[in-house]
Amino acid sequence: MLYSYEITLLILCPLIFLSSFIDSIAGGGGLISLPAYIFAGLPVHMASGTNKFTASFGTATAVGNYFKGGSIDFPAAIPGSIAALIGSLIGTNLALSLSPRTLQICLMVILPLAGIFIFVNKNIEPDSKRAPGIRAKIIIAAFIGLICGCYDGFFGPGTGTFITLALSGLIHLDLLKSAGTARLINFSSGLAAMVTWLINGKILFPVAIPCVICSMAGAFFGSRMALKVGKRLIRIVLIIVVALLFVKILSDLLTL
Repeated sequence: MLYSYEITLLILCPLIFLSSFIDSIAGGGGLISLPAYIFAGLPVHMASGTNKFTASFGTATAVGNYFKGGSIDFPAAIPGSIAALIGSLIGTNLALSLSPRTLQICLMVILPLAGIFIFVNKNIEPDSKRAPGIRAKIIIAAFIGLICGCYDGFFGPGTGTFITLALSGLIHLDLLKSAGTARLINFSSGLAAMVTWLINGKILFPVAIPCVICSMAGAFFGSRMALKVGKRLIRIVLIIVVALLFVKILSDLLTL
């Protein structure tokens, strides 16, 4: 059962701001926002839908800042975004077909795998000399978008981090451009998931609307800071995301 409306917003608003701030820099904001909605008393499916709704507005704000800063690689972003849209629809419909209990069990399987992926790749260094040609870039970006979009639709937390690392590791974009490009791809997958949750009535608007404002504010300041400080900040936030992910895993394991 939900707490009172005021207490619910008191819990959520600062956490949503923080999650969007982190997500706009290196992804992984869902590691904070999704548990926050659940902690506030929303059922799993309603929490997922409301989270996607608010996060989409935050991601759109970050995309705007990265676009103005010239930190989006469109040859990678466009095919990646189209594929992410398709993947997200597949993942979201899969999530809707599962019971909340089954979804929680699946999350416990996904989280350790996500943690291992981020931990192993957190120090990845881009190499411009190994950057693929335009055709290969399009194919690789589409593959990244499809896989990460499916994951985003099904679960979500860590998606932006995965995309950022994949763009840096496979396409050899620098971390700042990887972060900006990842936000656009992530926006596409998040938008598709949001529409699916919306159609199925899984968004709690009295909670979602105030949280949208916090999400947009967090994304605005986070992306502005990333553009100002650059890859050094992105690397630091990636490590923080890894730590948050493992804390989440440990917490879930201890409460089983």
